[in-house]
Amino acid sequence: MKPSRLAYRKWMNLMMRSVVILFTFLALIPLVSIIGYIVYKGYGAINWDFFTQLPKPVGEAGGGVGNAIVGTGILVGIASVIGIPIGIMSAVFLNEYSRKGMLSSIVRFVVDIMLGIPSIVIGIFAYLEFVRPFGNFSALSGGLALGIMMIPIVVRATEEILRLVPDSIREGAYALGISKAKTIMRIVIPYATKGIVTGIMIGVARVAGETAPLLLTAFGNHFWSKKLTEPIASLPAQIFDYAKSPYEDWITKAWGAALVLIFFVLSLNILARIFTKKRYKNVA
Repeated sequence: MKPSRLAYRKWMNLMMRSVVILFTFLALIPLVSIIGYIVYKGYGAINWDFFTQLPKPVGEAGGGVGNAIVGTGILVGIASVIGIPIGIMSAVFLNEYSRKGMLSSIVRFVVDIMLGIPSIVIGIFAYLEFVRPFGNFSALSGGLALGIMMIPIVVRATEEILRLVPDSIREGAYALGISKAKTIMRIVIPYATKGIVTGIMIGVARVAGETAPLLLTAFGNHFWSKKLTEPIASLPAQIFDYAKSPYEDWITKAWGAALVLIFFVLSLNILARIFTKKRYKNVA
């Protein structure tokens, strides 16, 4: 190769690398800016009472969002009970039992449609199907709405990660006389656990920050909720209420609640990666 040609290739390689690095940093700017601004605005509201106390009435200083933190955990828990098993089993069906065919194509099409449905539409659906028949807003209705939103996220993430499991692993198990069901449960899913858990965390992170479905289903509660059949507070709804208020103290608490919500989502992702880092290294 001519020296001039080699120099040209090195120059092009350097230029493309610089462009890629530049755009990577540009992609990080919004994320870093948002997190940095929320930390700056919300740090002042964080104290022990903020995590343990109920909201104070208008004009009274102090209080916290303890009921909203607990409520968010309950809502995400209900959604996970619904969305995770249905999502994983659907993905196993699509990848292990019916990769091609009309039924799998229909299921994938429905999942793609569900991924694109606006959250407010799911909230309206949940309001008509759960809230009105039950006769009141409730934590159960809110959890069901979030569970519906979580299902397609878990399905797509799990199916994609199952595709990365080499077929040679399945064929080796079949050659040893292991049944298909046991191969999936004992070999394929454990092999892909790291990626599956990551997909679940993405689903949890997505629904934990949703506001519109909760305004139409869980509504909100200024007190501690004692039953799943009564309205329940949540961090997104609390942020919405506080942020649009004219009171400076409430706006500060809205920033603080946003900081707690981001920390909650970030912690889930970090814990998932720590849990799976050493045990499963095959499928990311």
